[in-house]
Order: sequence, then structure tokens, then C-alpha cells
Amino acid sequence: MMSGKKALLVMDFINEIVHPEGVYACEGYYQQTQERGVLKNVASALKHAREQQLLIIFIVVGFNEHYEEFPPHSRVFAPARAHSVLKLDTWSTQVHEDLKPLDDEIIIAKSRVSPFYQTNLELVLRTQGIEELILTGVSTEHVVLATTLEGHDRDFIVTVLEDACSAVTQERHLAAMERISLTANIRSTAHFVTSSL
Repeated sequence: MMSGKKALLVMDFINEIVHPEGVYACEGYYQQTQERGVLKNVASALKHAREQQLLIIFIVVGFNEHYEEFPPHSRVFAPARAHSVLKLDTWSTQVHEDLKPLDDEIIIAKSRVSPFYQTNLELVLRTQGIEELILTGVSTEHVVLATTLEGHDRDFIVTVLEDACSAVTQERHLAAMERISLTANIRSTAHFVTSSL
């Protein structure tokens, strides 16, 4: 039985983006997550959410083996097809081992930036009576920003754990956070794990 009306979303912390051998990781995401201690902060948020029996949803970005749903004009996803990565059910799209989902935790696959786009995310949230989304993710300028805006427009309260998100550079992270702050609450992981739910 899940308690409260909050859900923790752990978004795109997959090997291809945050493992040093990942194609996207080499663009700067791995360096930023390491320098800012992001994986440690997400792990802390996960531990707290599990202790409080919050709904936890992992979001992974990926495509079928032959990229049937691949967006042909996307600059964001172009490296995926060029390097034959981000294929679902492969090492590329597995959640990083430091944040491994438990057997009963939800994993939702998406094929666009936003996890709301043609997935069952909103259905799960509504069915579980969720009112507030607690967001962690990489990258800040893509999935976190998109989820913030779409969550806001679907009348969810949105809270972003700033130190549990990262972008390709610190400058892009800060720029995205400035935009995010217009429609979401900004908190630290420490605030989340010590606040009453």
C-alpha cells in the first residue's frame, strides 16, 4: 500500500547517459553527474521514498530494435540511431546499477523527451491518486523541464530536487532550473529526505 499523494520519478538514469561508456554520457552527462554527486543524491531520495512507501516510477528512454518509432528529424535522438544505442532491453537502456529498481517498482519506457507522450504514466498516476510529482532526472534541460511543464499543465504539483538532476553542462543545468522554477517548487535532496510527508 502506497502512502501519501506523492510519487518519485527517477528519469533517464540509464547506462547510455550516466555510465562512462555511454555515447550520451561522453557528451558531458557522466562528468556532470559525477562532479555534482547526482547519483548519490538520487539514491538517497530513493531510499527515503521506499521507507515512506511512496510510489516510485523509473522512466527510461529507448526504442525498439529496428527504431520503428524513432523521430527522424530529432537532433536530440540522432546519436542513438547513428551509434545503434538506446535500444530497449539492452545494457544501453538499463537503469544504472547504483539506482537499480526493486522488483515491484514501475518502469515506464518512452520514445520521446517527455514521459507523458504516448505512455501510460498519467494513467498510473491518476489511478494511484497522485497529486504531487517529485522529479529527479538527467537531463535537466530535456526530460526534467518537459516533465515539469507537462505535469503543471495536467494539474499536478511539481517539485524538482535540484541536486538530483544534471545537464550536459552546469550552465545548461542552471538555465533550465531558472525556467523550471517558474512552474515548480525547487528543493534539495536533503530537504526531501528530512521533511515530513
